[in-house]
Amino acid sequence: MFRKSIIMLLIIFLGLFSVACSNNESEEESGEEQITEEEPTEQETNTTDESEPETDEETSPDEDSEMEGETEQTSGDEEIKEAMYELNEIWNLVPIEEGTNEKVVLLTIDDAPDGHALEMAQTLDQLDAPAIFFVNGHFLESEESKDVLRQIHEMGFAIGNHTYNHQRLSEVDEETQKQEILELSELIEETIGEKPKFFRAPNGVNTDYASALVEEEGMLLMNWTYGYDWEADYRSKDAIADIMVNTELLTDGANLLMHDREWTAAALEDIVKGLREKGYEMADPMTLKLPE
Repeated sequence: MFRKSIIMLLIIFLGLFSVACSNNESEEESGEEQITEEEPTEQETNTTDESEPETDEETSPDEDSEMEGETEQTSGDEEIKEAMYELNEIWNLVPIEEGTNEKVVLLTIDDAPDGHALEMAQTLDQLDAPAIFFVNGHFLESEESKDVLRQIHEMGFAIGNHTYNHQRLSEVDEETQKQEILELSELIEETIGEKPKFFRAPNGVNTDYASALVEEEGMLLMNWTYGYDWEADYRSKDAIADIMVNTELLTDGANLLMHDREWTAAALEDIVKGLREKGYEMADPMTLKLPE
């Protein structure tokens, strides 16, 4: 009997011990599962918190890039002026779009920089009158003359190619024509940092070869509507000023030819003012349509 009681007590004790161990294991397992669930929850929370700033940072550069692109594009549009005019078969400026001012003239100065080009540029600059200065290479063989060209360019005037030696192109072979045109373009680029965008042949005499080469080089082939300052009757300030403003050849879009000459330099202010009194605006050469 006593033995049976001991056995019963032992069985009860073992049962209680087994239940206690089972409960402890359950609590430990439950605790581990809770920690395991909480860790990814914290990571997810951190990821969410960090992802929002990252999203903002990723969006901001894109927005900045778009803004920078618009700024660069705007800047580019300001530097590269919209084409407003093109040359017709008689070398006059014609508006590309309806509504553009037709009553304009283009001022051009050939044979620069000989002796009066800088003075002429300064006069035009004071009058806010744009122009193209067509230069010859043999006038650019000294540092002093190159500096004159730089000053003219820095005032904002367009620079054109008028051949190196003022050679009549129809009288020389193709290789010489090429030399006359390309050597001067290279010299101009070395001097002012950019190639010329306009070409005018000496005496207005072009050849098929030269015309094709000029277009290939991205220059606009140009001649003129009228000019007088090389004629004996107009080699004075008053005479050239009068004919340039009052000639019957003055029409809308006229392409005016003048030269680096003493009498033309002296008359230049009167010419510009006389044209303006007649209602003409001086066209900006950079609004001419250039070869693509």
